[in-house]
Amino acid sequence: MVVISDILVQTVQMALVLVLSPLLTGFVRKAKARLLRRQGPSIFQPYRDLLRLMRKEVVLADNASWLFRVTPYLIFAATWVAAALVPTFATGLLFSWTADLIAIVALLGSGRFFLALAGMDVGTSFGGIGSSREVMIAALAEPAMLMIVFCLALVAGSTQLSAVATFMASPTVGLRVSLAMAMIALIMVAIAENGRIPVDNPATHLELTMVHEAMVLEYSGRHLAMIEFAASLKLLLYASLIVCVFVPWKLAILGAGPMAYVVSAGLYLAKLALAGFLLALFETATAKMRVFRVPEFLGAALMLGLLGTLLLFVSRSM
Repeated sequence: MVVISDILVQTVQMALVLVLSPLLTGFVRKAKARLLRRQGPSIFQPYRDLLRLMRKEVVLADNASWLFRVTPYLIFAATWVAAALVPTFATGLLFSWTADLIAIVALLGSGRFFLALAGMDVGTSFGGIGSSREVMIAALAEPAMLMIVFCLALVAGSTQLSAVATFMASPTVGLRVSLAMAMIALIMVAIAENGRIPVDNPATHLELTMVHEAMVLEYSGRHLAMIEFAASLKLLLYASLIVCVFVPWKLAILGAGPMAYVVSAGLYLAKLALAGFLLALFETATAKMRVFRVPEFLGAALMLGLLGTLLLFVSRSM
């Protein structure tokens, strides 16, 4: 009976991230439109877009290889697994032993690798430009993310997310400058990894600025639906990761009971709504930077993660 309950709770979490990811994307778009004094689309519009794309026929280039066809499903699977590993409303779930920060970074990196290959597979100029820019961003975003992981591991004594969330929710953490640096660095990496302003604009198709959209221009139908779904899952993943690590209050413990799960899930939705509104507010008040300034942006994130780690080393050695 206990095993069945654990499996049920884990299944609910996996389904929750799948259902909420398009809703978060729609909420951010709606909030941006309202902040710009426009009506904007419904928050449920991403669901309609995904259904419309799933019903459309797939159009493939004559020289598209098997990699081009398989990549959307690989990206979706890797992103879904990574998003499902992040604790949303409960810790200590059935698969929590696999919810390691380094494993999540590896899953996201594998999805980025295949997307960059698929962008170059057909041989279009847009795909090559987008892939080269994506690799340039990844070359700085992944080291910054690893420095953030090391900083959190030094504080919590583990890279396992349930252990990190439990430690961060305890009163022994206190206010630490190193954690503040790690949080700012994680937010900067999340903005870059999701192609949000000021790094990229997901609503543009201007060849001089686009990064992610340039790699997926040749996709259509269900393939494009899988990629768009994976992009929404990635946004939810980073929002959940920030909430889980730095705002872990009221996370239910496995076996706490249905009422604790409901309360924790409600607070998780509120935290996601706040994160989505802050993202919309930031994008509304910020202009997109030039592509060649992106290394400076991610270099600052890398330095913040490195400084946070060094501060912890110095404080422990004293």
